[in-house]
Amino acid sequence: MAQDVGGSIGRMSESGEGPRIVARYQLTGREAEARAAADRVCFDQTVEAAEESLPPGLRAEVVGRIEAFRLLSPARYEAAISYPGRLLGGRCAGLLNLLFGTSSLRAGVRLLSFELPDELLLRWRGPRLGIRGLRDATGVHDRPLVCAVLKPLGRSPRDLAELAAQFTRGGVDLIKDDQGLMDQSFCPFDERIARCAEAVAQGAAERGRPCLYFPHVSGEPEEMRRRARRAVVAGAGGLLVAPGLTGFGALQELADDEACALPIASHPSLLGTYGVDPDSGVAPAVLYGRLPRLAGADISIYPTFGTGYAMTRSDCTAVAEACRAPWRQITATLPTAAGRIAVEHVAELGALYGRDVLFILGSRIQQDPAGVAAATGRFVREIERAVG
Repeated sequence: MAQDVGGSIGRMSESGEGPRIVARYQLTGREAEARAAADRVCFDQTVEAAEESLPPGLRAEVVGRIEAFRLLSPARYEAAISYPGRLLGGRCAGLLNLLFGTSSLRAGVRLLSFELPDELLLRWRGPRLGIRGLRDATGVHDRPLVCAVLKPLGRSPRDLAELAAQFTRGGVDLIKDDQGLMDQSFCPFDERIARCAEAVAQGAAERGRPCLYFPHVSGEPEEMRRRARRAVVAGAGGLLVAPGLTGFGALQELADDEACALPIASHPSLLGTYGVDPDSGVAPAVLYGRLPRLAGADISIYPTFGTGYAMTRSDCTAVAEACRAPWRQITATLPTAAGRIAVEHVAELGALYGRDVLFILGSRIQQDPAGVAAATGRFVREIERAVG
């Protein structure tokens, strides 16, 4: 159990000095070492200079301030550190730099959470649709949503379009590109999205219920904007973006772009390197929860515990909580159950997450002897039975 060691988490001094941003860090080592590390974070994340080299008064005006410090578990401590709000320059890039820029280079320091004062949070709009909007767009309100994936890499646009048609017949609500699909010679982006969007639209019309196609548009800034606009013209229902590849700021620009105006699914490609070490990096609740939500992701994709990835059950529930908890004007992001999910996982994950979650089908469903459409339909019915 966490134990206070001089101060209670979240208690802020009242000085009328303006809004302050609060970040919580986990620090490893003995208490004296952890306290020293917390002091170092205060300087690393602001002036990045020795205290004796600072001009008079600069420490009080700029340097981070330890507001609370407590024991979490043996050799692990938590420090709440606040920063003057005026240090935030811009939005996503400025926020990440302020919270964890230099400190990310040190072992034994982990960003656990952050809070923004209301006047600074207004810089962000958050998700365009969020959970409620996605339910309205798909027409599904009484069960978890279900997403299929167009894979494996190496298939042609024609093959992927046929697979998309089978998934649509099977009853999924969303279909996304595999993150490996970019603009390869064997599967050009423009041809792929045109064929797949058409196949999904036709299947949705035949079954009488919408299905949203999310092509992968990550790339260099100009190319990503071009792909997003092409996706709109082709009739895509959303966009898949990997902020670990593009940056969270690029995701935010796309989310705010009224020329696109589509929901965005955030994919964790490359982000995992920030979160696999439990003593360093960024906690999953921030990496896959708060940051994508703040940047404007309507869906956050991340691996599920027990599927071979570095995620625990508590990590997954913390991410889901970060996606869905009330957060002033920021709409809720839809969390996911992803990473080789099979039908036998449905009941357990449904009990854990409830209805407001997106199940992403594993690739094994393509090997079902009953065929893709039949196997997909069976998966959707199991979700309706277990969680609906």
